[in-house]
Amino acid sequence: MLSLLIALAAGVAVTIPLLFAPMHAALAVIIGTVVFAGIYAVILRQVMLKLNAAVEAAQKSLAANHVEKAVRSLEDIQKKFSRWQFFVKQQMNSQIGSIFYLKREFGKAFDYLNQGFSRHWVGMAMLAICYMKRNQTGKMIETFDKAVALSRKEPVLWSVYAFCLEKVGDRDKAIQVMERGLKKVGSDELMTENLEALREGKKMRMQPYGDLWFQFHLEKTGTLLRMQTKAIQGRRKIVRR
Repeated sequence: MLSLLIALAAGVAVTIPLLFAPMHAALAVIIGTVVFAGIYAVILRQVMLKLNAAVEAAQKSLAANHVEKAVRSLEDIQKKFSRWQFFVKQQMNSQIGSIFYLKREFGKAFDYLNQGFSRHWVGMAMLAICYMKRNQTGKMIETFDKAVALSRKEPVLWSVYAFCLEKVGDRDKAIQVMERGLKKVGSDELMTENLEALREGKKMRMQPYGDLWFQFHLEKTGTLLRMQTKAIQGRRKIVRR
């Protein structure tokens, strides 16, 4: 990365002359290290300021439903900043892949998510679901395992993992995943409820997670509408009483 290389070059340029000066070699190395760290911090801060501003602009385009413009902006960010900062390319791939996934363009989404950032847990979950849709259960499990290893405290991630396992017919493993997840997350009422549902052979209840859940497109619209209708009818019955 250019930011690291520039700072390293500056540190070396300062250290080498000092090694021949009338001072202890260790002091020369310390001074060079301080110069390296200082320059790297300054460059990194400037890069991050520009990067954050560019990402915010892309997010505004997405919020205004200008999807193509948002994708172009993220691709431009990838080209401009990937040489300067670690993992920018992977993070932008995850962002772009998530946008295509939300649009249900799963083929395009997969191409980006497959080259995404492992710590972007939403993107990793979407990638795992893409594998599930392709009947590649082994790759699905491998991807989910990698995601939960890096994002241990995300209850939605553990729950989506278990939901997918139950969906492909492995309820026992789904139970094991929820048990592992609860140990990592700690107390979580909805995870506990869903674990009990799995143990009793019932369906998991994911709707309370709201948009975090709906973005994965794992339930058909008709199913959601029927559930919403039942909820509305239930409230009407209560009002009549």
